Amino acid sequence: MTPAARPPFWLAIDTAHETASVAVGPPPAAVASTWVRGARQHAAQVIELVDRCLAADGRSVRDLAGIVIGDGPGSFTGLRIGWAAAKGLMTEGDVPLVAVPSLLAAAAGAAAVLGAVPVAACFDALRGQVYGAVYIVHPDRVETLVVPDVATVGELAQRAPVRPRAAVGDGAVRYAAEITRWVGAAPLGPEQLVPGAAALLALVQRAGAARALADPATAEPVYGRPAEAQVKWEARHGRPLPDSPGTAR
Repeated sequence: MTPAARPPFWLAIDTAHETASVAVGPPPAAVASTWVRGARQHAAQVIELVDRCLAADGRSVRDLAGIVIGDGPGSFTGLRIGWAAAKGLMTEGDVPLVAVPSLLAAAAGAAAVLGAVPVAACFDALRGQVYGAVYIVHPDRVETLVVPDVATVGELAQRAPVRPRAAVGDGAVRYAAEITRWVGAAPLGPEQLVPGAAALLALVQRAGAARALADPATAEPVYGRPAEAQVKWEARHGRPLPDSPGTAR
């Protein structure tokens, strides 16, 4: 098969939490994926991960039909690094950029095993809170039962219209006792799920999953909350930081 005859080839990047991951392939399949654990490694290795995945299938950025980026919420620094990389690659390859919630990618990992059942996804937000959401992932669409937000596990449980069948993510593991009382089962940690980027590829074409970016060059991810440095600056000066990125939405 010649390169021109190959199906559309996408790149996925997810840097919202402790595990940064990259995957490439024709959605919904990933033909190559790789990851690195540890937030401090995002800046040093995300482009290296992209190069490694593309090379595994003999591709370059110019072979891409699109890029899907993890939309957060999650690590402020991790998200900024991942989005900066995606925007740069989008410009180099002249391809569209779309965003899918990173929490949804985590939930999709459980849905691949359990089917279309309610799944709570929780990333550790520190301060006794999680970045949390609840989804039902169908084969062709996604139902968002609780939109991504910052909350305690108890608050997330109050907002959920149904009891989830499973809970996933490092936040669910950190607050395992509360999660188990709510869900009735032990949480699934990141090591038990497919890497987030591979899940993004599986989701990008499903209805209700992707967020269209009207102006990808200036678009920002859903951070969940401001960076710690921004919080301290605003407390010290008594006003919002000029040109600060948006928080949860």
